[in-house]
Amino acid sequence: MNLDTLRAILLQKPATTEGLPFGPGVLVFKVKGKMFALVPDEEPAPSISLKCDPDEALFLRDMYAAVNPGYHLNKRHWNTVTLDDSVPEPELLRMIDDSYRLVVKGLKKADREGLL
Repeated sequence: MNLDTLRAILLQKPATTEGLPFGPGVLVFKVKGKMFALVPDEEPAPSISLKCDPDEALFLRDMYAAVNPGYHLNKRHWNTVTLDDSVPEPELLRMIDDSYRLVVKGLKKADREGLL
């Protein structure tokens, strides 16, 4: 999956914004100000970091060589997925949905309304 396609998928999520809070090189996607995806845009091998349930994070790392503990993130709650096409696209889309849902679930009730 290329960067443009990935950005379009992420930006389709309700109330999602894209920014560069860490400076150039890492696109950060937030819902209501909370990160749910980070995408380096200057790497030779594209990747995406996604929030994940801790048990599922371990399962996914065991299942796919392209899934590793979150790079520069809390490794218990984040995975970094190398986008080398070894993770099937439907599975990657599910991981994106799960990351978004986990972050929305942690928002205040007023901020959650209408997002899921």
